[in-house]
Amino acid sequence: MKIKIQIVIENQDQSITEDIANIERENLSVETLGLTLKEAKTITAGIQKTMGSHQVTDYLYQQRSCPCCGKPRHIHGYHQLVYRTLFGKFRFKSPRLVECSCQSKEKTTFSPLVKILREHTAPEFTYLQSKWASLMSYGMTVKLLEEVLPLQANVSSVFYNTQAVAERLEKELGKEQYMFIEGCQRDWEQLPRPAEPLLVGIDGGYIHAKEGSDDKKSSWFEVIVGKSLQKDHATKRFGFVVDYDKKPKRRLYEMLQKQELQMNQAITFLTDGGDTVRDLACYLSPQAEQILDWFHITMRLTVMKQMAKGLPNHEYYKPPDEELERIKWCLWHGNVFKALKILDSLLFELECFTEDKKDKKFYETVGEFQGYIANNSASIPNYGERYRYGEAISSAFVESTVNEVISKRMVKKQQMCWTKKGAHLLLQVRIKTLNNDLRQSFCNWYPNMEQENVETIPLVAAAA
Repeated sequence: MKIKIQIVIENQDQSITEDIANIERENLSVETLGLTLKEAKTITAGIQKTMGSHQVTDYLYQQRSCPCCGKPRHIHGYHQLVYRTLFGKFRFKSPRLVECSCQSKEKTTFSPLVKILREHTAPEFTYLQSKWASLMSYGMTVKLLEEVLPLQANVSSVFYNTQAVAERLEKELGKEQYMFIEGCQRDWEQLPRPAEPLLVGIDGGYIHAKEGSDDKKSSWFEVIVGKSLQKDHATKRFGFVVDYDKKPKRRLYEMLQKQELQMNQAITFLTDGGDTVRDLACYLSPQAEQILDWFHITMRLTVMKQMAKGLPNHEYYKPPDEELERIKWCLWHGNVFKALKILDSLLFELECFTEDKKDKKFYETVGEFQGYIANNSASIPNYGERYRYGEAISSAFVESTVNEVISKRMVKKQQMCWTKKGAHLLLQVRIKTLNNDLRQSFCNWYPNMEQENVETIPLVAAAA
């Protein structure tokens, strides 16, 4: 069996047929049924080359004549133009045309192709590079693209294209504001009935820094990530690098706007109690409520209980583990005042036993926990009551977001050090990808780019 694949290009009254590939098949087998990957890459590359060359030729033919007088423009010279697509790299012979004397007395020249092809990479190629680079390493992205598409890529081009996409996304972000609450109570009462309450979890993670590797503390920098949950709405994420991003509050506000947040809608922020996170959630909504994550409280108490088991045998007024249980019980029921009193009493007793290293370390840990509870006292509710009513008390779902957004790409199995700028920019592309918003951003930049849900594809390739 011999199969000939041709492309038919119809332009006005002219029809052009060109051969693309010839395929031969003998005996039917599992390996020879249909197209192989190599054949598919050859066919798509041939179609792309033929279609692109005819499109360019037709466009240049239209631009050759002056739109005013119809006289042909003189060609000043040629230069080579390289354009990279999903199915191969084009090398066009781009002419420079001299402006007609009816439009300009000066003999200025221009390149018609440069006006159209301002970028030397096709938008869909850039989209795939940035999408997969946000999900896996740059090297693996190059291997994947070269494996399934008839093209050649390199790590540096994937890196720079992804960075350019991220910087373009950053420029679209609005200005930072101290407060995003708009209107007054009268205006809020006139709004439509709000949707289901929003639940936003915010937590932090750490990335290995490229600079400052000699100092353990400076060799890591913090990244804040969050996830918004709402019934009948898609989950949205956000993230930024602390001490680098200048618009953290704006970033969170934009995520809430995509969840169709109204000023009369209830919203609950579950946080780890850090200073950065507490400030981030302020002044975003009049119905906002901040709650200290119960998971972070129990995690600290569990660590202190384990430390208490290894302490030297002293005649305490009360065993530390029993006091810690009382503190946990008080915090579970929202009695912060009593919990702080027990902590004060415990610290007073431990102060006499700080000569031993273990005692001193335990004393410092309890003191740190006391400051942690005191700073977040306004965000500690009655956890038991919320739990009985089925309301959220833990940001465990955000822990998975930290792993999903940060760890899988920048920490686990990725033996890389990052600059704050590089990590922040890649983080924005990754979040867009995970939120299924990256394709929409490209469609906004390039209006003729098709949406992902387009089902019908033209079968006849027509010249532009």
